[in-house]
Amino acid sequence: MKLFELTRADDPEQAIASGAKATTAQQGADIRFIAGGTNLVDFMKLNVETPKKLVDVNHLPFSKIEKLPDGGLKIGATVRNTDLAQDPTVRKDYAVLSEALLSGASVQLRNMATTAGNLLQRTRCMYFRDTAMPCNKREPGSGCAAITGVNRSLAILGTSEQCIATNPSDMNVALAALEATIHIRGTKGERTVPIGDFHLLPGNTPQRETVLEPGDLITHVTLPPPAPGSHSLYLKLRDRASFEFALASAAVVITADGGRMTRARVALGGVGTKPWRSPEAEAELTGQPATQAVFQKAADAALRDAKPQSQNGFKVELAKRCLVHALKLVTQTA
Repeated sequence: MKLFELTRADDPEQAIASGAKATTAQQGADIRFIAGGTNLVDFMKLNVETPKKLVDVNHLPFSKIEKLPDGGLKIGATVRNTDLAQDPTVRKDYAVLSEALLSGASVQLRNMATTAGNLLQRTRCMYFRDTAMPCNKREPGSGCAAITGVNRSLAILGTSEQCIATNPSDMNVALAALEATIHIRGTKGERTVPIGDFHLLPGNTPQRETVLEPGDLITHVTLPPPAPGSHSLYLKLRDRASFEFALASAAVVITADGGRMTRARVALGGVGTKPWRSPEAEAELTGQPATQAVFQKAADAALRDAKPQSQNGFKVELAKRCLVHALKLVTQTA
C-alpha cells in the first residue's frame, strides 16, 4: 500500500470540493471518498487502487432509511448493509433487496459496507487484482488477459473485446429489479440517474465503470413504492455456501393475479459486466401463466445474447436454471 492523505468531510459541499480536484472519474481516481472501505482498502493493499487522498464521508447526513410520502423508500449513501438488510420495511416490501444483501460477504463486512460503496463495488477478476498482469480496466490499453486466460467466473453478457469482467455486487442486482434511482450531488448541482444507466458497459473504455464525474457524491438511493400484490426473491448460485461471489444469480419481482403474471421485473447477477436487467425475460413473463414452460422461455430470452468464453460456457445453462427456479419459488407465494 502506498502512502496517502486522509481527511474528513463535515458537510457535503466540502466533500464535493475535495473530490472535484481528482484528475479522473470516480473509479481509479487519485482522490476518493471512503466510508466502510471494505472494497477500496482491499484494493489499496494490492496497489490496484493508489489514491493520493481519501475523504472520509462517514460524518455526512446520509445514514438514514426513510419512508417517502409516495410510499417509496429513501436509503442514505452511508447506510450499512446489515442495517439495510434488517430494516423492517425492506424485509416486508423489498424482500429481494434484503435477501441479496444477506447473501453477500460476511457479517463483519456487511456491518461496515455501505449502500454507495456497494454501488461502486469493483470486479474481483483475478487479472484486475494482479498488477503484474495486463488489464484494460486497471491500465487502459494493456490488454485483457482474461479473454485467453482463466475466465470461468467472468461475464457472458455485456462483454467487449476490451473486458469481460463481471460486476460482483448482489445488492446492485436487486436494485436493478426494483428500478432504483441513484441521487448524486456534484459541482454542477444535483441529478438523478436510474440504476440501469448508472453502470456503464465496458465497450472500449472498461476503466470507466459508472457515470460519476470527479467530485460527484452519491447522497442516497430511492426505491419506488412496491406494486400492490408483488412478491420478490433473490437466488444466488455459487461455489460455496457463504462468503463467495455469484456464478449466477437472479432477482425477480412478480405481481400475479388469477394465475397470470401481470407485472415482472428480472435482473441477473454473476453473468454481466453490469447488473443485468432483462426486459426480454420480462416481456415473456408479463400476461402469461406461471408455468415451467413460460419460465423457460423467459430464461432463454434472458440469455439469448450470451457470449461465453473458453471456460464459462456452463454459465449460460446455470443462469437459465437459476432464473427458472427463482421464478418458480416466487410465484408459489404470489
